[in-house]
Order: sequence, then structure tokens, then C-alpha cells
Amino acid sequence: MTTIQVRTEDKTKKAAQLILRKLGLDLSTAINIYLVQIIEKNGIPFEILTENGLTPAEEEEILKELAWAKKHGKSYASAKKLHEAILGE
Repeated sequence: MTTIQVRTEDKTKKAAQLILRKLGLDLSTAINIYLVQIIEKNGIPFEILTENGLTPAEEEEILKELAWAKKHGKSYASAKKLHEAILGE
């Protein structure tokens, strides 16, 4: 066995311990389960999302498309002009 030291906010640790206690686990057991899952999944065993609810790759793609649209996209002086362009009037 080895020891791992982790720095985290006291509030985070206490909140996690409350949840884990309800599940019948202690923090050490939960961390060991997490480490085993990393090995079994060959990566983080859950999807990591940005604050927008997207994966980092999805967010990066959207930002690239937005930059392209800003550079190459067409703009209209009014909603009426946009409507006319859409309808081909």
C-alpha cells in the first residue's frame, strides 16, 4: 500500500464525506474505487464538461465556428433585410 496526499477545500471534503457515508463508504475507499475505474476505463471514468455543459472539444469546435462566422459571415442592417435574404426577395 502507498499513501496519497490530496489538497482540497475543507468544505469539499466534508460534503463528499457526508454523501459517501450515506453510501457506506469512506473517502479512502471512494478514492481507491476512482483510481481503479481510471485504470479500467483507461481515462477519467466520467465525461468532463465545461460550465456550458459541453465537452472541451465541443466547446472548442463551437468557438472555431463562431470565429469563422464573424470573419466570413454575412450581416444584415435589419431583421427585414435578413428575412428578405432568406426568402430570396
